[in-house]
Amino acid sequence: MAKDNEKDFPSEKDPKFAEKEAQVKATTKAAQPETESAKKIVDQEEKADLDELLADDPEAQIAALQKQVAELQQKNSELDDKFLRSQAEIQNMHTRHQRERENLQKYSAQKLATAILPVVDNLERALAVDADTEQAQQIHKGVEMVLEHFKTALTDNGIKPLGKVGEVFDPNQHQAVQTSSADNEHPADTISQVLQRGYQLKDRVIRPAMVVVAK
Repeated sequence: MAKDNEKDFPSEKDPKFAEKEAQVKATTKAAQPETESAKKIVDQEEKADLDELLADDPEAQIAALQKQVAELQQKNSELDDKFLRSQAEIQNMHTRHQRERENLQKYSAQKLATAILPVVDNLERALAVDADTEQAQQIHKGVEMVLEHFKTALTDNGIKPLGKVGEVFDPNQHQAVQTSSADNEHPADTISQVLQRGYQLKDRVIRPAMVVVAK
């Protein structure tokens, strides 16, 4: 290929050498402005990019990014706190509802007891009356049997009586309506008389005993 170019280009002795050389110089000179123009455009673009980079403040950008990170962390912390509070509230609601269901099941007999206790009181009052005749004794026996059935029903449902003579007075289980003088048989702060028996359903007092307390 080089040999072909050498053949195309005349030697210095050839009269056409000067003409060919002039053509080459003219071509080179014509191409030079285009090259310089392209280089100038590249330089301008590089300078613009550099100016843009220099115009940006790296420290300000870092500070802005740090602020954004801090704000995002704060929002994330707030969301975590709300989530934890929601979870705790849901757990509390679940625990409360479960406890209410357990209490309903545990104290389901309270309504029955409330209805039965006045009947038991009346039967006990009837038995407190002396039976002088044989007929009264038979009625007395029948009332006693009915009362025992009621007491068994109460016991089977976890209901037990409260208040006995000689017990130490407990304001959580007893209601003092009167006082009496303490003696050897009834020391101070003990029950000397039970006016109305109280009842307790499992660990809940559904009716305190009405008692007389020795003082």
